[in-house]
Amino acid sequence: MRRYDLDWLRVIVFGLLIFYHVAMFFVAPDWEWHIKNNITYEGIKYPMLFLNQWRLPILFVISGMGTSYALSRRSSGQFAWERTKKLLLPLIFGMLVIVPPQVYIEKLSSGLITGSYFDFWPSQAFIGKYPEGDLSWHHLWFIPYLLIFSLVLIPVFLYLRNHPNNFLLRATAKMCNTKFGLYWFILPLYLFEAFVEPFFEETHALVGDWFVLINSITLFFIGFLLICVKDVFWTSVEQNRKSFLICGIIGFSLLMFIITAYEDSYVRHFTEAGIKVFSLWSWILTLFGYASKYLNKPSKPLAYCNEAVYPFYILHQTITVILGYFMMQLHWHFVFKFSFMTVGTFLISWFIYEFFIRRWILIRPFFGL
Repeated sequence: MRRYDLDWLRVIVFGLLIFYHVAMFFVAPDWEWHIKNNITYEGIKYPMLFLNQWRLPILFVISGMGTSYALSRRSSGQFAWERTKKLLLPLIFGMLVIVPPQVYIEKLSSGLITGSYFDFWPSQAFIGKYPEGDLSWHHLWFIPYLLIFSLVLIPVFLYLRNHPNNFLLRATAKMCNTKFGLYWFILPLYLFEAFVEPFFEETHALVGDWFVLINSITLFFIGFLLICVKDVFWTSVEQNRKSFLICGIIGFSLLMFIITAYEDSYVRHFTEAGIKVFSLWSWILTLFGYASKYLNKPSKPLAYCNEAVYPFYILHQTITVILGYFMMQLHWHFVFKFSFMTVGTFLISWFIYEFFIRRWILIRPFFGL
């Protein structure tokens, strides 16, 4: 049975990604991004921290859930081919066509290159690995990670599918049957946050990106586990959603307190790691709970958005960077600039999707449709 609430959450979280990337253009310089506005703002990092704690983790959990549904209707070979076709082709197309304008604008605005875009592409665009070179997947990094997780875990997922009474699924179901039992899943997340994250900077370059790899594949796997015990899981998050919300508010408040009140130290690091994973997991459970209660129903807008979300994800950051380049030196108020870039990114992404992707059968596969 299809979970429309998962479709809505996927659409909402990817929609928030546009707001987040527009905000990256304005936030203080210690939050590095490809280009920056002529005036940056320290204060907007706090709502961004709120989003940042759970937006990617929940996407990996949802992706693990979606993998369970996809694998239940396919053989392992069919699933591997479907995942490869849907993820690898858009990644290659994105790296060849969608991402190069971002690299060009970043290096043009930094004075590292001169000349027109077609002096850069294709003759220089694929020489060397970014940032020293120009070949990159930029915001599309989520796609190769998801592809690798999907393929590597096929044997494990098949085992779980074929042995529904195994210990791991029975333990997961038991966790769902107590009010706060789902919080046992933060234990591995805490260990990674406390003992792996300090030694491996988040790069999204795949090679050497050990913290992101280990943390993300764990969330992906947790998503698969939860959907395998879906009846008790959805009942649990829906019934306890208010408690999870209170935990999320307390967790994020404590996180902001410890970040702003204490200097970095071993004590702060290990305490902050625990509060961080408690907070992000509370918000993930909260979102699942409220979505299950209010969003698990079909609608025509959802059907349209659910198909459009993948092309929007592929297109949006390039559009944001292009708009930012032409606006970065304008002396507009923050509200006007932010609104113009956000609305512009949505509208241009929609226009390209509606008139150049959705209706053209030869183009659709390059955007995962």
